[in-house]
Amino acid sequence: MLTSQTASHHRPGLVALDGRKLLFSLSSFLAAAATLLIAFTASLPRPWWALLTVYVTAQPMAGAFRPKVFYRIAGIVTGAVVTIALVPNLQNSPILLVFCLATWTGLCIYLAVLDRTPRAFLFQMAAFSSAVISFPYLDDPADIFTTTISRVEEMTVAILCVTVVHMILQPWSARPAIAERAERFLSDACLWTAEALGTHHTALEYEHRRRLAADIVELGMIAVNMPFDQRYALATRDTVIALQHELATVLPLASAAANRLDQLRALGAVDAELDALVQAQISWLSGSAEALDVPNLELASRCRALAAERASHADWPSLLAANLCDRMAASATALHEARILVRQFDETDAVAAERDRMPAASRFPLARDHGLAALAGAATAVAVMIYCAVWILLAWPNGSATAAFAALITCSFAAQDDPAPVIGRYLVATLLTFPLAALYLFVILPRVDGVAMLIVTLAPALIGMGYIQADPARSVLALPMFSCFIVAMGFLDRFNGDFAAFANTGLAQVGGVVTTLAVTRLFRSANVRWTARRIIRANWRELEALADPDAVPAADAWTARAVDRLGQIAARMAIAAPGDSLHAADGLNDLRVGRNIIQIRRGMDKAGEGTNPPVRALLTHLAGLFRGRLKADEPVKAGEPILGAIDDAIGVATERGSAVPPAALLALVGMRCNLFPNAPPFKGIEA
Repeated sequence: MLTSQTASHHRPGLVALDGRKLLFSLSSFLAAAATLLIAFTASLPRPWWALLTVYVTAQPMAGAFRPKVFYRIAGIVTGAVVTIALVPNLQNSPILLVFCLATWTGLCIYLAVLDRTPRAFLFQMAAFSSAVISFPYLDDPADIFTTTISRVEEMTVAILCVTVVHMILQPWSARPAIAERAERFLSDACLWTAEALGTHHTALEYEHRRRLAADIVELGMIAVNMPFDQRYALATRDTVIALQHELATVLPLASAAANRLDQLRALGAVDAELDALVQAQISWLSGSAEALDVPNLELASRCRALAAERASHADWPSLLAANLCDRMAASATALHEARILVRQFDETDAVAAERDRMPAASRFPLARDHGLAALAGAATAVAVMIYCAVWILLAWPNGSATAAFAALITCSFAAQDDPAPVIGRYLVATLLTFPLAALYLFVILPRVDGVAMLIVTLAPALIGMGYIQADPARSVLALPMFSCFIVAMGFLDRFNGDFAAFANTGLAQVGGVVTTLAVTRLFRSANVRWTARRIIRANWRELEALADPDAVPAADAWTARAVDRLGQIAARMAIAAPGDSLHAADGLNDLRVGRNIIQIRRGMDKAGEGTNPPVRALLTHLAGLFRGRLKADEPVKAGEPILGAIDDAIGVATERGSAVPPAALLALVGMRCNLFPNAPPFKGIEA
């Protein structure tokens, strides 16, 4: 059987179709057909709402789809309860009612942005389900209870239909897709590590390290979906989390090795033995994927032996070489362990079941910012109030529908720093779909008789839009296309081809999108750079606490959050001007400094009393450095007192008979390199 790529090669006149995307579209259409059949048979008042819910709920990957279904149903019920509690009791105080609905919506968006897991769909659905149920009926709230129950029934039928159909027709596990992504992530890590050790890595380092950080964060998003995928998914989830930890270790280790190698090259201190080790590691990383399956024990052993031998010397080039070899050995070990974890995705269910009895990996915590979440929630609440104020002041009959559409769009994109570009594409897709909706409503549907013929007639349009939804590059266009097409035609229990109603509905949709776009540009577009600075400040705040010698460091949790923040600021840094101080805030350098602090703290606990005073003085200076960055709101460079404190600590650690562990000594060397890359070589001890 020819693949789509091969078929298109032999028959260039045909358009190649992706089998999985087409199957997804067909599955969604069958779910839509079942939903319409049930809605018309049961005489549900708004079949179009159920049909739209099908396509809002559908997700191309079943493993990520199932948890969202559960949370969406819970969110719908929550939103319905809030609607029934607020609307009847506050119908005589419209201003207070709008304020309460806007506040509720903002609270839900705050929780959704803060959560950053599939559970966020519960809060998101609770927000806009209460909005789209409440606003269209504020003029006549007498039947709000019946209306709310009808909306819940319609949405629940749609969600159950799409769940059952996708589970039957898309039975494949998410594990192969995750294995494919994990292979790509590991390939990225090996490529970046090999180039970091090369002679021309600086130009590509910025791009590669942020891509790897984003990969690590994406693995976390995958891991929280795994328990909903299959019987042995808990074991697979633990594998994903363990892989996150290994790749997060590779990131600072490889960059530290590259930093030490650059300094040794600048000093002309890369001898033949050291160069041979570096070239051997690059060759191993640049080899085939199967090469990583076999641990290069001889290479790792050579690295550790050379690190121990060079660390026994007190001269600066030897200490740099020791640090380089130690980081090379540790990064190679982490990459090999990551390769073993990636291979576990190909295991049979029996092997996975056996591993399910193994201890679970510790959770990879994400960085959460209450301030950013509160800003998103407040912006959403203010936007809802503005929509309603415009609607009420203009006394527009279709203003309630505009407010509902605007609230839906605002809630859908509230988690983004700058939703304006996406909303702009939403508007374009909406306008382009209106002619198709008009063609169906006034030309095709008047000739349709019966629900079966209606389903057949809708097939070309819905299957085509469903295929677009399955394409990641164009999926952002699918929701506005479905929304415009389905809502504009307004499927009811009887056909109603009213041009005035069609035009008013269209104006309400366009008005909702335009209003949302205007409010977004007014309140949110300038927020991206501010968000990036806030993330950087959060990292400095934790580094200050980490350096505090009287606090207990949480190494694993801090590293996870630092890597997560590095991934978050990757896209945001692109908007900063070339001379912006944001570029001077090197998140990867901060990550290396933080890991050095942790190693120094651990070594301080093992060292003798005579070693503690200079190390404590260094930690105090470091805490002051990050405190100063927070006060100045810019990456203030470390001063001479910190360099002197580092040299004093290194001097004590290199004394004969010192109790300072080798790991702590290498961490002190790394700290000096990270904070003072251009400082003169250390000369505290004579060779």
